[in-house]
Amino acid sequence: MNLHYEKRNIWQEADQERLDEIYDYGERYKAFLDNAKTEREACDEIIEKAKANGYISLEEALKGQIKKGDKIYLNNKDKSAILMVVGNDISEGMNIVGTHLDAPRLDLKQNPLYEDGYMALLKTHYYGGVKKYQWTTIPLAIHGVVMTKDGRKLKVNIGDNEEDPVFYINDLLIHLSADQMKKTLAEGVAGEQLNVVVAHNGRFQKKDAENPIKDNLLKYLNRKYKVVEEDLLVSELEIVPASKARDVGFDRAMIAAHGHDDRVCSYAALEAILELKEAPERTAVAMFVDKEEIGSVGNTSMGAIFLENMVAEILAAQNEKYSDILVRRAMANSKVLSGDVTVAFDPTFPEVSEKSNTSLLGHGVTICKYTGSRGKGGSNDANAEFIAELRELFDKEDIIWQTGELGKVDQGGGGTIAYILAGYGAEVVDLGTGMLSMHAPLELLSKADAFMTCKAYNAFFK
Repeated sequence: MNLHYEKRNIWQEADQERLDEIYDYGERYKAFLDNAKTEREACDEIIEKAKANGYISLEEALKGQIKKGDKIYLNNKDKSAILMVVGNDISEGMNIVGTHLDAPRLDLKQNPLYEDGYMALLKTHYYGGVKKYQWTTIPLAIHGVVMTKDGRKLKVNIGDNEEDPVFYINDLLIHLSADQMKKTLAEGVAGEQLNVVVAHNGRFQKKDAENPIKDNLLKYLNRKYKVVEEDLLVSELEIVPASKARDVGFDRAMIAAHGHDDRVCSYAALEAILELKEAPERTAVAMFVDKEEIGSVGNTSMGAIFLENMVAEILAAQNEKYSDILVRRAMANSKVLSGDVTVAFDPTFPEVSEKSNTSLLGHGVTICKYTGSRGKGGSNDANAEFIAELRELFDKEDIIWQTGELGKVDQGGGGTIAYILAGYGAEVVDLGTGMLSMHAPLELLSKADAFMTCKAYNAFFK
């Protein structure tokens, strides 16, 4: 019996077979990231992979008799999704892994396009918690949808292919930055200064034209995409880094990419549920929600009740004497892993963390008993009994895990979707991947931790 607790290092324990699994998983995860720069694109990827693995839509499933082993998906407005493998009586509870697809970014304002300084630019409004100065002077891409007057939904993806142009946000040159440099980091670049350069050529317009560059750009957009300026007012366009997920380090053991928060957990949940070979005893549910970064509000967020509605539809189809109490029981009897990232220890900024209670890179998936800030405000604070149950499961399945919290007491903090699912009476704990540079345009994590997160979710589903 070991009386002392020591965190386990995945890399030190891995044999060659496990190392190959880790690196292979990293390649699959990077491919997902490159194809899923927005919540819409991520939802498309998830549904496509689900269909390829035998999942059918809820609408199709309701036409027949839903039984144990059925694989069902729900597409919620192309921005969030649920994958479900039906087990025994759903009213006895489900094993749920809940993750989110949205990530910090810049959104275009509804009326974004203007011309000034012999450039055409797009006005933006940042989404989620960002350090605004980090978004200047880097290559950017535009992703999203434009709704046209003729009834088309035009999918936009410009800036990520090698032949594409990229876009750019200016910063002030160091030679004229005396006043800017006196400001705090939060004030150095204001939200209204995050304007994206998209064009410069005003040729072929009249010399006295008021906005020749904007006019040229609108003609180009109309010629290529049949889009007019008014269509931009009813679009959803996002500005994201124009870069692919890349290996970091000579050993290629880490990945730098946009959107690790929280697509590392989303992809882990996706692969974990797709790997189920047999019907589980308890219904397995992988949730992929939207708008977590802005408070879980809106009809595609965890704050909406589309999971509850899906469960109600299935229970109503399975029970002649359906009652709302069955749904309440299903939710209250459920066990939930709130799949979200946490901070890993950063030796460059050690002052914000208490090392013994911080996730370490390469040391496995991280259990966060509580999130919140300053006195655990806004935290779910999981029950010890549920964490003990997970410890037993992970030890049995040889899942390398650790515990961690989001920084020192009174240093800051954050939240997840855990408290929302706990509101149904379910047992919930946060369990996800430790990472560095969270909410930056490019974030950093360990392939070993990403891999172990997937293994943990799979063990939980089974």
